Amino acid sequence: MHLKSLTLKGFKSFASATTLRFEPGITCVVGPNGSGKSNVLDALRWVMGTQGAKDLRGGKMEDVIFAGTAGRAPLGRAEVTLTIDNADGALPIEYSEVSITRRMFRDGASEYEINGDRCRLMDVQELLSDSGIGREMHVIVGQGQLSAILESKPEERRAFIEEAAGVLKHRKRKEQTLRKLANMQGNLDRLGDLTTELRRQLKPLGKQAEIARKAQWVQSELRDARLRLFAHDLVTQREGIAKEEADERVARQRRAEVEQALEIVAAEEAELEASLAEDAPKLAAAQETWYKLSALTERLRGTVRLALERQRHLSSDVQQASTGRDPDELLAEAEQVAEREQELNEAVAEARMVLSETVQRREQLEHLVQAAERAHMAAVRAIADRREGLAKLSGQVEALRSKNGATSDEIDRLTVSLEEAAERAEIAVEELEEAKAAGGVEESDDSDLQAHHDRAVEANNAAKARVEELVKAERAAEREIASEKARVEALSMGLRRKDGAGALLGAQHELPGLLGSVAALLTVEAGHEVALAAALGPVADAVAVNGGEDALAALKFLKDNDSGRAGILLGGLESTVDTSSWPSLPEGARWAREVVTAPPALRSAVEHALDRVAIVDGLESARRLVEVYPEVSTVTPEGDVFGARWAVGGSARSESVIEVQAAVDEASDRLSAAERALERTAAELEGARAGQAARREEVGRAKEALGDAKVRKARSSERLNRMQQAARAAQAEMDRLSNQRAKVEQSREEALRQLAELEERLAAVADQEVDEDPDTAERDQAAEDLGTVRQEEMESRLALRTAEERARSIQGKAESLRRAAHAERQARERAEKSRAARKRGAEIANAVVNGGEIALERIEVSVQRAAHERDEAQAQRQSRETALTQVRSKVRELTGELEKLTDAVHRDEVLRAEQRLRLEQLETKIAEDFGIGLEDLVAEYGPDVPVPPSAGEMAEYEAAKERGEDVTPPPPMPFDRDTQARRAKRAEKDLSLLGKVNPLALEEFAALEERYKFLSTQLEDLKDTRKDLEAVIKQVDEKILEVFASAYEDVAREFETVFSVLFPGGEGRMVLTQPNDLLSTGVDVEARPPGKKVKRLSLLSGGEKSLVAVGMLVAIFRARPSPFYVMDEVEAALDDTNMRRLIGLLEQLRDSSQLIIITHQKPTMEIADALYGVSMQGDGITKVISQRLRTSEEDPVPA
Repeated sequence: MHLKSLTLKGFKSFASATTLRFEPGITCVVGPNGSGKSNVLDALRWVMGTQGAKDLRGGKMEDVIFAGTAGRAPLGRAEVTLTIDNADGALPIEYSEVSITRRMFRDGASEYEINGDRCRLMDVQELLSDSGIGREMHVIVGQGQLSAILESKPEERRAFIEEAAGVLKHRKRKEQTLRKLANMQGNLDRLGDLTTELRRQLKPLGKQAEIARKAQWVQSELRDARLRLFAHDLVTQREGIAKEEADERVARQRRAEVEQALEIVAAEEAELEASLAEDAPKLAAAQETWYKLSALTERLRGTVRLALERQRHLSSDVQQASTGRDPDELLAEAEQVAEREQELNEAVAEARMVLSETVQRREQLEHLVQAAERAHMAAVRAIADRREGLAKLSGQVEALRSKNGATSDEIDRLTVSLEEAAERAEIAVEELEEAKAAGGVEESDDSDLQAHHDRAVEANNAAKARVEELVKAERAAEREIASEKARVEALSMGLRRKDGAGALLGAQHELPGLLGSVAALLTVEAGHEVALAAALGPVADAVAVNGGEDALAALKFLKDNDSGRAGILLGGLESTVDTSSWPSLPEGARWAREVVTAPPALRSAVEHALDRVAIVDGLESARRLVEVYPEVSTVTPEGDVFGARWAVGGSARSESVIEVQAAVDEASDRLSAAERALERTAAELEGARAGQAARREEVGRAKEALGDAKVRKARSSERLNRMQQAARAAQAEMDRLSNQRAKVEQSREEALRQLAELEERLAAVADQEVDEDPDTAERDQAAEDLGTVRQEEMESRLALRTAEERARSIQGKAESLRRAAHAERQARERAEKSRAARKRGAEIANAVVNGGEIALERIEVSVQRAAHERDEAQAQRQSRETALTQVRSKVRELTGELEKLTDAVHRDEVLRAEQRLRLEQLETKIAEDFGIGLEDLVAEYGPDVPVPPSAGEMAEYEAAKERGEDVTPPPPMPFDRDTQARRAKRAEKDLSLLGKVNPLALEEFAALEERYKFLSTQLEDLKDTRKDLEAVIKQVDEKILEVFASAYEDVAREFETVFSVLFPGGEGRMVLTQPNDLLSTGVDVEARPPGKKVKRLSLLSGGEKSLVAVGMLVAIFRARPSPFYVMDEVEAALDDTNMRRLIGLLEQLRDSSQLIIITHQKPTMEIADALYGVSMQGDGITKVISQRLRTSEEDPVPA
């Protein structure tokens, strides 16, 4: 088992699809810092199930998705696929090659796949755990992990050994068992509570069950008595009804005799009525015949007149001149248009080249303008800062001079009146007001700058919104393109034939005479694809050949290769279809041959296939057209075919190849339109992003100016505060003149010292020359040039769009003119055929006139004969109506007598019905109250059946018998209605004395008792199961002890060996922190390099720590080898000597495991079997190349 390949798509810096192919042995990944080498290691961690973002050197898991660069947009997902060679069956899966894929999207959704099938993260981890790869990922050693291993806790070091030894699956089994045990304890507690509660409920429910049992005995007595009373009533009512029915039968017999006589008379009446009924159709038929012949006479006269008119009309010589243009002129114009189209296409290409050059110039000038603008702003800020500093220093000098003068005046005039001091205070107040007035200017400037900043932010937001809108439009266009591509591909799959036609198309290179699929060679007007496919029938799915010889070769090919059957359309026929004899179609109908265009080689064959086939708008139109012209076949837009002798259609229909081909062409056109829309959107988006960048820079400048204004405002406020303090000092000085003279003199000396210092500083600054406003000529010139170039770019884009529109407007016009010329020729041919048809029509009309006059003479004779037959039928009908009147009088007499007898019988029936109703009510009550059949009731409880002993009597008899008494069973008693009535009342009284009875108590008690027994059994089963789980935990602990103890001994032994190799003369060993508790003990490492007495790892140097950590990992690798190991710059902190020792160990591991090492060290590269070079250019995307050192051949890795 070894790693075979690693494919990265959108993972960190791997924007493009990149595949690294590994071979057994040592593979080194090299490259400069920051080029993405460690991303290869992160990809391996990630695809093998790492869930911590920090393990992947990120803040969140979405950081693994390519974040984009200045030249490439960010991606929406990251995908890594790891392929493992499992030829030795190390992984528990029945595949010799296993691929593991992990995929993450921007919204945080993740997907995992094993060999292309969706799976869970747990499935991936369990698959890898059996090969010694677990949560600790000890087979992958990243940067900084060596120090983490040494600084980790002993329990964490133990996890590395357990992972390599395969203990983790046993620990997981133990954890699952412990969880089951914890859940089982809760079930045990609940079962205990339930059984206690059931025991408490059983006793009161048992008492209720006993009362319910007594109530059942009493209810049984009551039921038996009532059933016997009802059975007696039922038998009595049945006997009464039988006696009354005998009297009713006599009356019914007399009524039957009268009915028989009435039937004889009624039969005679019916016979006469039938004769009249027979006469009526004859009379109606005679009248109808006379009417029809009369109407036919009139219609025939109208037809003769119409034929005469048509004869005169068709006989007139009507010249039909063609109104269309000359076909030769149309063809000449088509050639001119084609030349114009070529010129416009060349103009489009030239406009694109000019636009490209203009865009390059515009981008260069934009960079120059931005650089000039930044230089100008820097110069303006420098001059403003110098001027502000000079003004501030001058103000301070003036303030000190004023203060010094004031102090001198105060000292000289201490004895002067306080009015002078008040005057000085007034001066200070005036200065304060002036300072406040100066501060108001700053306020107004600040508001203007704030307004300018707000406008800039608003413009930037608008530009940003425009960019977002265009980005959404671009993504929508991309989705539409993807959708249309998928539709084209899906529809194209429908064109892939799997029958004999498909075999012929696939072998087209072997059959030179094969033209292709008929559907692909025909061009059908939009909207008629379904109709034409139905009209062509099998021809629509056939393949076309040049002639008969090619058809024979195609059929021979199908037979030789057993490729099925196929329809073949033969081209190259010279004969054309004669349409002169075709009838004229009504409005809304078209000949099918008019909606299809075929290549010249197939035109004749297609026209023969569509001979006399018309396209109509519906089935009703098809029926009317076929009735008039039986030789015409019709087809509807839905694909229904209707002819004079056959029809095909319905609702379920599969799409023909012609329909699918038309759908493919339509989808391809939409795809092209979507691609053009995407190009336009991309161009607009580029311009919008440039505008947004300019708006963003304007916001930055406005924000900077606003910040400067706020600084000036703060300084003005500070100066105003100083003035206010001076005014307050002057006011206080007026009150303290007499006491502060000495203090004022000291203040004067300090002021003089400060004044001298500031005057020196002011003189030094004043000698320096203050720059004027910086020169903006270069910036203005660059901006002007940029505006000119942008205008040129806009004009270039407009010129390109204009050229494209002109080219599109003329595109296809030449072909349209050619088709118009062809149509004009056909129109002239049809006009000639129409003249011949008019001549034939005139001859037919003349024949109709002659035949119609002869038919009129014969029809007039038939009209006279029909009138005579009508009069005879009316006379016969009148005589039979008179005889029928006499018979109906006799029928009325017999009917009166029958009605009297029927009333008598009806009265008897009403009485019987009332009796039967009472009987039915009794039967219904019996059925509803007792649910027993009536015959069963009479048989078991009738008056003739003896009454058996009651349940109480039988209970007493059984009790006496059990006591050993000599008793005889109670005998049955004959039925007595009064006795049974008293028995029923006594049972009702006993039932009321029992009080409220729970009818479900017996069932509830039995169910509760059964449930109590069941839960008790379950409780014992759970206790047994708990013992079994505890035994499983014990077995797992024993297994962990066995596996860990063996692994620890091997690792400790290998560590001592490896340590002696890495530190010749030194001592190193592994010790257990709790030797007596192997289940929870940690693993500590003691190391003493040669020449040192220290054993604590914290006292070792950085290189020694790294070497000890590497030694521990190599010891684990050797004790419990894994199929592969990945190391990231593990030798970075080692010197050459220690590196050579480590390389020797790595070469030993090469024999048993595959090694992938990320390194900067040349000695490590020298032992590699293959090298992968990783680089990153200015675009921020990692690229990889590979080189096998054994063959010295460089294999670029696909990106």
